[in-house]
Amino acid sequence: MHDAIISERSGTPAIGIMTNKFTSAAELMASVLGAPNYKFAIIDHPVSSASEDELKERAMKIIQTIEELILKK
Repeated sequence: MHDAIISERSGTPAIGIMTNKFTSAAELMASVLGAPNYKFAIIDHPVSSASEDELKERAMKIIQTIEELILKK
């Protein structure tokens, strides 16, 4: 979350991606960084034990969300 918000502030479009288990932590981090309404993409938890195929599936599910966020639709 930190890196995405800092990148956005420096003019580089970025999207934070968090797992559903850490959305409240992401919202808190955004608030602490002065971006309380920062929108981010959410994927299923866990990531570290997911197979490559599971990660690909999760990525495919959020592509539209990422496109909308990056284009600020």
